Amino acid sequence: MTAQNRYYIRSRISEAKFREILRLFSLDLEATKISKLTGVTRKSINLILRKLRERIACECEQQAKLSGIIEADESFFGPRRIKGKRGRGASGKTIVFGLFKRRGNVYTEIVPDCAKATLQAIIRGRVCPESVINTDGWRGYSGLVDVGYAKHFRVEHERDEFVRGRTHINGIEGFWGYAKSRLSRFRGIHKSTFYLHLKECEWRFNNRHCNLYQLLLKLLRNNPLRYS
Repeated sequence: MTAQNRYYIRSRISEAKFREILRLFSLDLEATKISKLTGVTRKSINLILRKLRERIACECEQQAKLSGIIEADESFFGPRRIKGKRGRGASGKTIVFGLFKRRGNVYTEIVPDCAKATLQAIIRGRVCPESVINTDGWRGYSGLVDVGYAKHFRVEHERDEFVRGRTHINGIEGFWGYAKSRLSRFRGIHKSTFYLHLKECEWRFNNRHCNLYQLLLKLLRNNPLRYS
């Protein structure tokens, strides 16, 4: 009889084997490699990784409001070459809005468009009013001071301006580069699971100076996964 697994309730996978899976996941190995190294079927590994990503996504959504110097920007995920519109109206792309606290955490959210109402609703819900916000020149950011934010500075990318003193959005753009590079390893992600992979990127980035394996153990010790 398999000993009880404290981290994955009702599972036939032993706790020792499950901890090995967690360790390999924390090292950012893909499901195929984890299956090969552990001897656990790919189907079981896929189920475990999906459950882990769902738990990670919940953790990301619960993070506190950002404050301080905040960078805001949007990015577009999807096929490299799309016929038709480009830029903020790019056809066939998934639009992601991001907020980044300088030398701190990032928050991401999939959005239907880059309209002012869409972007500023997220900013007001996720950023403290006393914050200083840095953006590019997109009109969707106009009026942030009018709705209560302390300061709002812009860099005009369309005029080839990317840094002006302390005004820039290099931090959030760095995260976009990290996320796209990491997700490219999967050679295509289905839209139904893109949110979970995006949040995993967010979680890994926010905990980049931490021991991810120990974080996962703590997370699941308090609230274990359940097999179903």
